[in-house]
Amino acid sequence: MEAFAGRYQLIDLVGIGGMGSVWRAWDLRRSAYVAAKVLGQHDAATLLRFVREQSLRIEHPHVVAPHGWAADDDKVVFAMELVQGGSVATLLGDHGALPESYAAVLVDQLLHGLSAVHAARVVHRDVKPANLLLDATGTGVPHLRLSDFGVAGLLDEPRMTRHSTILGTPGYLAPEQLAGADPDPRQDLYAVGAVTAELLTGERPGTDGKLPHVDGPLADFVRHLTAKDPSDRPDSATTAGRLLAAAGAVPSPTTQPWLDTPDTPEVFNQLPPLPPTWTPTGPRTRNSPDLGSHQPARPPHTQPPGPAAAARAAASPEPGANKLAPETAAGHRAPTPQPAAPPERSRGSGRGMWVVAVGCFVGAVGLLGSAVWLLVR
Repeated sequence: MEAFAGRYQLIDLVGIGGMGSVWRAWDLRRSAYVAAKVLGQHDAATLLRFVREQSLRIEHPHVVAPHGWAADDDKVVFAMELVQGGSVATLLGDHGALPESYAAVLVDQLLHGLSAVHAARVVHRDVKPANLLLDATGTGVPHLRLSDFGVAGLLDEPRMTRHSTILGTPGYLAPEQLAGADPDPRQDLYAVGAVTAELLTGERPGTDGKLPHVDGPLADFVRHLTAKDPSDRPDSATTAGRLLAAAGAVPSPTTQPWLDTPDTPEVFNQLPPLPPTWTPTGPRTRNSPDLGSHQPARPPHTQPPGPAAAARAAASPEPGANKLAPETAAGHRAPTPQPAAPPERSRGSGRGMWVVAVGCFVGAVGLLGSAVWLLVR
């Protein structure tokens, strides 16, 4: 099998997103499976967003950020860790409303991830269930990872889109974000509040800004995070984490209260079985053990959907819900972000050299500031 740009062997398609397709791939340099997002020819604005996304490198257990990229002819690809459990949108579609304790663990992990993102002076701007990936943990403690930084904004940096362009997903956007305000971490916190309401009720926020009604210990938490005036929201993800802890909904690390509920949430391995020429440890060789392509978890959609899943399936699908299916609070502190080392890069041939050149050029122009506006006008 020929490797893309001499590095990534694309194995099978696992998702389709707004900016390209997502493949399970084998990274020859790392000798590991990765998720590879492949983009074809795009306009300048999309290319700028791509170059900026692959420049992010935030090392945190609850963040999935690109760690390498390559270009070949008229296509580009960037790679990130392969997450097997699908997204929170998948979980909600299969299960519906989640137990309060389970939802609180997910939100707590999301706030930890956002603490690291914001500490790196990045605003995600598209926090929603489809961009929250899950490890395949079964009925155990879930492990969430924030992904897809394609429309992320950098604090105190020139805007890469016109003021009239609204980036993000309706229903999860703060009012000032809809009005075209500059990136602000409190916009992400509004989205966290909207996501929390969805986790607890199984209902998506309305595109008109109306949120599902939430009762119980997390009602005040949702109300504070989704305040229309950003000054009425917590000033940081760390402060929001303390507010979540004060609600008393996050269970201790040694307990799993959701196991006692009638319908326990379960996160399955959502990836299809590997092709016969591949094994869990890489390409099949003559000396490979005869493990076939069996996966430790069952393939997706083998469980008949319940009433909640059927009702959600009848509704319009959330935009970008299949973008990447390869996708405590007490004393909550922002983890120290790692230095933003440039992602690894592999060069292809032909027009790929042009894409690499554009990436370097955009990086340089970004440092100059005002010149970026010339690229997007």
